[in-house]
Amino acid sequence: MSEQRSPATGGRVVFTFPPFRNYEFARLLIVVSLEMQSVAVGWQVYEITRKPLALGITGLVQFVPGVILFLVSGHAADRFDRRRLLTACYAAYAVCSALLLAIGISGTQRVYTIYGVLTLLGVARSFAGPVSRAILPQLVPQEIFPSAVAWHASIFQTASILGPALGGVIYAFFGGPSAVYAAALAGAIAAGGATLAIRTGRPAPPREPVSWATVLAGLRYIRREKVILGSISLDLVAVLLGGAVALLPVYAREILRTGPWGLGILRSAPGAGAAAMAILLAYRPLRGRAGASMLWCVAGFGAATVIFGVSRSFVLSVVSLVLVGATDMVSVVIRGTLVQVKTPDEMRGRVNAVDMVFIGASNELGEFESGVTAQWFGAVPAVILGGIGAVAATILWAWWFPELRRADKLVESLPAT
Repeated sequence: MSEQRSPATGGRVVFTFPPFRNYEFARLLIVVSLEMQSVAVGWQVYEITRKPLALGITGLVQFVPGVILFLVSGHAADRFDRRRLLTACYAAYAVCSALLLAIGISGTQRVYTIYGVLTLLGVARSFAGPVSRAILPQLVPQEIFPSAVAWHASIFQTASILGPALGGVIYAFFGGPSAVYAAALAGAIAAGGATLAIRTGRPAPPREPVSWATVLAGLRYIRREKVILGSISLDLVAVLLGGAVALLPVYAREILRTGPWGLGILRSAPGAGAAAMAILLAYRPLRGRAGASMLWCVAGFGAATVIFGVSRSFVLSVVSLVLVGATDMVSVVIRGTLVQVKTPDEMRGRVNAVDMVFIGASNELGEFESGVTAQWFGAVPAVILGGIGAVAATILWAWWFPELRRADKLVESLPAT
């Protein structure tokens, strides 16, 4: 791959590299497929059970395998050829879609069979997450990697918005989940084919002997590298505390008095802000003061959450949620770049596996924390306290992790491997 392009020529230049194009096309397909499938599963499970708790279980059975297997999945991402491993994960997604399609066609009313397939899906996801992130730095030159991370995040946001909409339309048009599962199956197969077309030009990572020392190496590396530890732990705490999105139905119905249409706009606002910011960062990547920028943006995330908490205006609430998404995206891009460029290639799988657990925990537990706090104190105090907590956490992390505060340029710390 040519190394002659500079960050100043960023923007869409990352798409001139065929490995990156194939990778992101595959990722767009797989995220859209999984999001479509998630909508169909939710409707199908609720139609069978009529119990909100059953919907919570669908998320839990997919999250738990990642927590149990993250040490194994991270080690696998560093031990085996990443392209082939990612292709195998997409093939496993296709198998799960095929099983859900068979369940849908059979018309069974046993929800536990769906839970079983979703557990298998969670296992596949626990391996796909670390390897899909670990392979990304191998696809573009180092100097445009921040732009690649920004486009990576933007494509994910686009797929996350497009997937549920497509899933809902297909479900409604065909009157059931089977057509959605068939579409997800086709998407997973196409994603696997696009992944097979990736050629990184890099040798496969050396196969380290399997031992507790090598399996736990990622945890030890994160503990030693304060920039990485500070960035991923700050994101965990801030999202855990500032999970206002989980309470949007309460705000739409009880506080802003808008109804379902307003809830849809409120839910889309953070994604719109995140997507817009990701595209901006793709064209204008950060030149310096990355650590300070991340800290300021996490504090901005908390402040925007507080504004949303106190707002009684629908317009102001939407604007504040757009800012929540935009500031969070700056943190996502900076953290994603720092974690990748500060980690040697032969250890990226294990480090990213830990990071994926942090991200999953912050999202899943953040919604739980918001629900519990709202139950105790009410929705408005819960959101306000969460936003204040995110700002306070930023101040503490700036003090506890001076290495993160002083982190400057994103692409100068790539270690020799």
